[in-house]
Amino acid sequence: MTGKTLIRKSTSDFAAGIIVLAEKVFDAMAVRYASGNCCPIDLRFLIVDLHQRYGLTHVINACGKMTHLCGAIVLPEIAEAAAESLRHFFLLEELQAAAGRLIAKSTGAESGCVTACTAAGITLGVAASMTGNDIAKVLQLPDSSGMNRRVLIQKGHCINYGNPVTQAIRLAGAEVTELGVVNRCSIAELRHELARGGVASVVHVESHHTVRYGWVELPKVVELAHEFDVQVIVDGAAQDQRLVELVQTGADLVLTSAHKYFCSTTAGIVAGRTELVNAVSLQNRGIGRPMKAGKEAIIGAMAAIEYRLAQDMPAWSDEQDRKVQLILDRLGTTAGLELSVDPDPNGCPFSRVRLTPDQTITGHSASTIADALSRGDPTIVVRAHHVDEGYIHLDAVEMTDEEVQLVCARVDQLLTGD
Repeated sequence: MTGKTLIRKSTSDFAAGIIVLAEKVFDAMAVRYASGNCCPIDLRFLIVDLHQRYGLTHVINACGKMTHLCGAIVLPEIAEAAAESLRHFFLLEELQAAAGRLIAKSTGAESGCVTACTAAGITLGVAASMTGNDIAKVLQLPDSSGMNRRVLIQKGHCINYGNPVTQAIRLAGAEVTELGVVNRCSIAELRHELARGGVASVVHVESHHTVRYGWVELPKVVELAHEFDVQVIVDGAAQDQRLVELVQTGADLVLTSAHKYFCSTTAGIVAGRTELVNAVSLQNRGIGRPMKAGKEAIIGAMAAIEYRLAQDMPAWSDEQDRKVQLILDRLGTTAGLELSVDPDPNGCPFSRVRLTPDQTITGHSASTIADALSRGDPTIVVRAHHVDEGYIHLDAVEMTDEEVQLVCARVDQLLTGD
């Protein structure tokens, strides 16, 4: 076992580790206060159960790395690095340059930088594709008059993570051109719109939310766009485990989240061509100012990348398979419940358990199961993207063994009444 399983042997062990890290920060702040360099506030009162202090709901995450659940549990090594950053000042451009070198080393891209999140990366990447490194254009945005301002996106990629991807594009001052229909986009349609001119970039989304058939695949998008000297921006928010693969397609910018499977503080990671990455960074002197990344986000992302470089990913995948089997073993005899295993649709190295209830036997639909689990204490949030199709998923990546057993017990009790 590796990664989170080795670290999170129990919730109490993990909490104890966070308390130790917090105490280190507070001790350092006390020293700085003694020298007149810190505010006179004793922050040790924060070392309590945050749920109790602020009246927050206890959550078991059987859904996955989702923004509405606050991303991921940050690994202690990464939390320690982020906490250490809070004790220091840095030259921000130098810090971003160091992050860029590490991103390049880990992905094979020319360069990189850190943004506030992937959504910010979309807006800044699109802005960069319109302005290049022309500071006058950077200062002009979101007024994109006189620039190549059209951004192409396949209609099946016009999804909503919590806000529409197309809105993130338009925030830069760009004009969105949707290609094809929801379930089909042809090479001919892409070529036609590229040939019309005025195109700044093509945004390509890699996500389980997109329509998975009838689209133009990323390598072909890159090939066609580059024929017309148009840049390709890949939104791979939860695809950090495929980051090298996506960079190798030749896309000009690849965006992913630090706070998904990297298990870091909230941040976006940008990998791509040096010239365009520099243009992304330059947006901090314009529309990027309200979405800048802080030192803890940048250092956290860097620590996460270093952790990933040393991580035994096959062992991590084996650990996820073990937890999937726990679910299958525990719920395999529940009457009226069909179980199956679905690999991650984007090719990330783990699977989820699909639960399909027979309502005539269990008295429950997928929707009522998800709703009932969410109303308990602790609340259990399942992956409910397919309730209208009659099933839910249990994603075990963020669950401890104890949480897996608790979730399965709740499901079994709900469906059998025992």
